Amino acid sequence: MNVEEALERMKEKGYKHTTKRQEILELFARDSRYISAKEVLDYMQSRYSGLSFDTVYRNLSIFSDIDILEMTELEGEKRFRLSCATPHHHHHMICMSCGRTKHVHACPMDTLDPVKEEFEITDHKFEIYGYCQECKTTPVN
Repeated sequence: MNVEEALERMKEKGYKHTTKRQEILELFARDSRYISAKEVLDYMQSRYSGLSFDTVYRNLSIFSDIDILEMTELEGEKRFRLSCATPHHHHHMICMSCGRTKHVHACPMDTLDPVKEEFEITDHKFEIYGYCQECKTTPVN
């Protein structure tokens, strides 16, 4: 998803377009990785000194609820990224250090034989956590 598509989805869902919301989306478009609310706040406070964590987090939650952002949890902290524009079903490998992702085109659901009468599957999530090539070769200080 790009910024224009995200703004259009906001409009379709009845949310107002604001400069702050657009700048948050532009941050995600520039930085193709999972980003914490704290990182978004730090970035936005350089432009809007009075901006609160609650405001940032509320907007990230709205974006997540209307499928503009994807959310995951790394080390007990929610992190967000723009929803993938990839049209086919896939999952992600996520770097626990920098938050970058790589697509995984295999799906473990393909190997399962769920008993559909006992359990109706409506969705699933599969993520692999580790360290990208750059982070695993960079010494941690």
